Amino acid sequence: MYYNEKMAYERDRQNITQKEMAFKIGIKQQQYSRYEKGINVMPVTYLPKICKILNVSADYILGLTDNPNTQLKTKK
Repeated sequence: MYYNEKMAYERDRQNITQKEMAFKIGIKQQQYSRYEKGINVMPVTYLPKICKILNVSADYILGLTDNPNTQLKTKK
Protein backbone atom coordinates (compact mmCIF):
# COMPACT_ATOMS: atom_id res chain seq x y z
CA MET A 1 0.00 0.00 0.00
CA TYR A 2 1.34 3.45 -0.88
CA TYR A 3 1.46 6.32 1.61
CA ASN A 4 -1.58 8.02 0.10
CA GLU A 5 -3.61 4.81 0.41
CA LYS A 6 -2.59 4.40 4.06
CA MET A 7 -3.58 7.99 4.79
CA ALA A 8 -7.01 7.43 3.24
CA TYR A 9 -7.46 4.07 4.98
CA GLU A 10 -6.62 5.43 8.44
CA ARG A 11 -8.71 8.55 7.91
CA ASP A 12 -11.73 6.48 6.85
CA ARG A 13 -11.20 3.98 9.67
CA GLN A 14 -11.30 6.81 12.19
CA ASN A 15 -14.33 8.50 10.58
CA ILE A 16 -12.48 11.71 9.80
CA THR A 17 -13.55 13.57 6.66
CA GLN A 18 -11.14 14.96 4.11
CA LYS A 19 -12.47 18.40 4.96
CA GLU A 20 -11.59 17.92 8.65
CA MET A 21 -8.11 16.65 7.79
CA ALA A 22 -7.47 19.54 5.44
CA PHE A 23 -8.62 22.06 8.03
CA LYS A 24 -6.35 20.58 10.71
CA ILE A 25 -3.38 20.62 8.34
CA GLY A 26 -4.16 24.12 7.08
CA ILE A 27 -4.91 23.38 3.42
CA LYS A 28 -8.00 23.19 1.20
CA GLN A 29 -10.01 19.97 1.00
CA GLN A 30 -9.42 19.71 -2.75
CA GLN A 31 -5.66 19.82 -2.21
CA TYR A 32 -5.81 17.11 0.45
CA SER A 33 -7.98 14.98 -1.83
CA ARG A 34 -5.34 15.19 -4.57
CA TYR A 35 -2.72 13.89 -2.12
CA GLU A 36 -4.88 10.92 -1.13
CA LYS A 37 -5.66 10.10 -4.76
CA GLY A 38 -1.99 10.30 -5.68
CA ILE A 39 -2.57 13.07 -8.20
CA ASN A 40 -0.14 15.40 -6.41
CA VAL A 41 2.84 14.44 -4.28
CA MET A 42 2.34 15.51 -0.69
CA PRO A 43 5.08 17.72 0.79
CA VAL A 44 6.90 15.89 3.57
CA THR A 45 6.27 18.85 5.89
CA TYR A 46 2.65 17.67 6.29
CA LEU A 47 3.65 14.18 7.45
CA PRO A 48 4.16 14.98 11.17
CA LYS A 49 0.79 16.75 11.37
CA ILE A 50 -0.99 13.88 9.61
CA CYS A 51 0.64 11.30 11.89
CA LYS A 52 -0.44 13.23 14.98
CA ILE A 53 -4.01 13.64 13.75
CA LEU A 54 -4.32 9.96 12.80
CA ASN A 55 -2.27 8.80 15.80
CA VAL A 56 0.01 6.62 13.66
CA SER A 57 3.75 6.54 13.11
CA ALA A 58 5.45 8.03 10.07
CA ASP A 59 7.11 4.63 9.55
CA TYR A 60 3.64 3.14 9.07
CA ILE A 61 2.50 5.81 6.60
CA LEU A 62 5.73 5.43 4.63
CA GLY A 63 5.38 1.64 4.46
CA LEU A 64 8.38 0.80 6.63
CA THR A 65 6.21 -1.16 9.08
CA ASP A 66 2.75 -2.71 9.04
CA ASN A 67 2.05 -1.73 12.63
CA PRO A 68 0.52 1.76 12.81
CA ASN A 69 1.89 2.46 16.28
CA THR A 70 5.51 1.38 16.06
CA GLN A 71 8.63 3.00 14.76
CA LEU A 72 11.69 1.28 13.39
CA LYS A 73 14.62 1.12 15.73
CA THR A 74 17.77 2.60 14.30
CA LYS A 75 21.25 1.39 15.05
CA LYS A 76 23.45 3.79 16.99
